[in-house]
Amino acid sequence: MNRRQFLKASGAGMAGLTASGLASASEAYADGTATSTTDRPNILFIMTDQQFAGAMSCAGNARLRTPAMDRLAKQGVRFEKAYCAQPLCVPSRTAMMTGRMPHETGVTVNMNRHAIGVPMLGEVFSNAGYDCGYAGKWHLTVPQTDRAKHGFETVMCQVSASPKSRKDRDIAPACKEFLGKSRKRPFLLVASFLNPHDICQWARGDNLPNGPVGQPPAPDKCPPLPENFEIPPNEPSFLREMQVKAPKIYPTTRWTPDRWRQYRWAYNRLVERVDTEIGKLLAALSQSGHADDTLIVFTSDHGDGGGAHRWNQKQVLYEEPARVPFILSGRGVVKPGREDQTHLISTGLDLMPTLCDYAGIDPPAGLRGMSVRPIAEGRAPKAWRDSVVSETTFSSSGESFALSGRMLRTTRYKYIVYSKGTPREQLFDMERDPGETRSLVGQPEHHAALNDCRRRLAAWCKATGDAFDVPGAS
Repeated sequence: MNRRQFLKASGAGMAGLTASGLASASEAYADGTATSTTDRPNILFIMTDQQFAGAMSCAGNARLRTPAMDRLAKQGVRFEKAYCAQPLCVPSRTAMMTGRMPHETGVTVNMNRHAIGVPMLGEVFSNAGYDCGYAGKWHLTVPQTDRAKHGFETVMCQVSASPKSRKDRDIAPACKEFLGKSRKRPFLLVASFLNPHDICQWARGDNLPNGPVGQPPAPDKCPPLPENFEIPPNEPSFLREMQVKAPKIYPTTRWTPDRWRQYRWAYNRLVERVDTEIGKLLAALSQSGHADDTLIVFTSDHGDGGGAHRWNQKQVLYEEPARVPFILSGRGVVKPGREDQTHLISTGLDLMPTLCDYAGIDPPAGLRGMSVRPIAEGRAPKAWRDSVVSETTFSSSGESFALSGRMLRTTRYKYIVYSKGTPREQLFDMERDPGETRSLVGQPEHHAALNDCRRRLAAWCKATGDAFDVPGAS
């Protein structure tokens, strides 16, 4: 689907989600408090779980239909080069809630349980006068009962994979109740959906937390295998050893290509299922009368391998687990319907500065992220990064496997390095090889590019206090 076809297909709907200009909130609220919802925008932060950036029909994916996400894109700006801080649930979510990398917060695996010693998103916005609510999957190290720390005055509708927990279908009604409250303050509302994370249970043959999607059709009726289905030559050896060490996470090592095609079919159905719930949430926003004064941010905590390189789930630093959807929509977006393919975004680092910028709040000191507000408003930012970093620590049920990795993405190249394996490094030319099928490590003509990436990553590690060992960077 090309851009013209997409805009035509998604033209209907999205009532009330207008793209009006936004006056400087910092000028209107110099004292950091609010008495009305008209000067500073309300903010609706929508997050899915385990959704790859390409898993939307507005991204050109003809194998699924995501009308709600498409409407957000039509009324906003969609960033094509957005990467999570770590392709794993809790570290990524903690990064977004603090604006700091996982190695900075100490939250690098899913089962970390310790206090976060830096300000969190809800805390920052609550202290600045926002009415903060949270609905859906939590998956943060801070207990929901510690409201002084996380800052969300209203925590609703806990959603998880547990059979007794609430489900994605319960999130929109809970948010509708929150949106219907009479208030004199602007609100920050987080709607955190579980799907398409149910694909983890589907791969294992377990019952799906949000209900079955039905039997997949015959393989020849399912999506084709991705062009980068095969394991690339000279891949770090330890990655496939990881699949064997964690069979509950990676039950796919003996799958046939036909089974992989059915996996891709099921994943698409789960994305469509969560899109339906997002549509209900957007309808509730319109019914509340707040659509015109609400900025909507949409993303996912990480992606899913989807069969690329014969990988399911997350943790590796290939594009499918690491690159995520990122859309700003509604109030404050000028010239909606744009697709930004230029700016490198870190959802973990950039979310906090962006929302603070819109709200006229001074962000916490020491953040390295950047506000994307100028881009959303159609202005060129004064300066922008020329590389973005993601990290990973392999674990299962809280057990670390003593394998970590770092990814550095520049405008052209992507450099991946792991703490062990033979070889440790991969280098891809993302202009000529976007599927990451041919590592350039060891090719003399690309040695300068490799060394440049090494130097950049080593400088990043030094600046952020990251003890990761970058080879050949001295």
